[in-house]
Parts: sequence; structure tokens; C-alpha cells
Amino acid sequence: MNIVDSSGWLEFFAEGPNADEFSKPLSDTEKLIVPSISIFEVFKVVLRERDEDAALMAASLMGQGKVIDLSFELSIQAAKTSYDFKISMADSIILTTATLYEATVWTQDADFKNFNNVKYFQKIKS
Repeated sequence: MNIVDSSGWLEFFAEGPNADEFSKPLSDTEKLIVPSISIFEVFKVVLRERDEDAALMAASLMGQGKVIDLSFELSIQAAKTSYDFKISMADSIILTTATLYEATVWTQDADFKNFNNVKYFQKIKS
């Protein structure tokens, strides 16, 4: 199972230098897990940088994976992860979701690079 975090989705949609790295897990929708927090983050950025139609298109593409809503149990476990590792709410939700679904997180967010279940690609300035 795979989770592409928001930085990976945005890199893919923008056709950035690391887009090919993220196309691999994104093309296998049967194994793609999408935390709902990632949809929020990507929609917000695309809305700000482009327009609502583009944001809705991005969200629709993200919905092709298995969307995982923020449940009570996931909230509690993610809060503990956030506390234990001193990471943001969104990052802790993504990491906790990855742990629960035995998924690998694909990212170019340096906050994730020291975790075991992560494929980290350094962000390349274009």
C-alpha cells in the first residue's frame, strides 16, 4: 500500500522535477491510500494557485484511491504520534494512516525523511 503526501501530489500535478517519482504509486490506484487531510491540503493549494475547477479536478483524481476519513480512533492515535515525534497535525495523520494500513509514504517533505516507512525525494528547485 502507498500514500503520496500532499507535497507529492502537488509535485505531480505541477509536473515538477520529481513528478515521475510520484507517478509510480499514483498510477497504482488499487494500492493507493489517500488520507482526507491530503485532499484538504491539495485542494486548498490548487484553489489558491489556480482556480476552483482545477482544485475540484485534483480532488477528483485523488478520490480514485481509497480515501481514509479522519475517524475518532485515527484522531487519537495521530495526536499521540504528533506529541511523540513533535510533528504537525497533518504529518501525524498521514504517518498514522500509513502505519494502520501498512503503507509507504511517498514524499518530498523533509519532515518525513527520518521515518522508516517513507520514500523521501529531495525537493528539486525548478
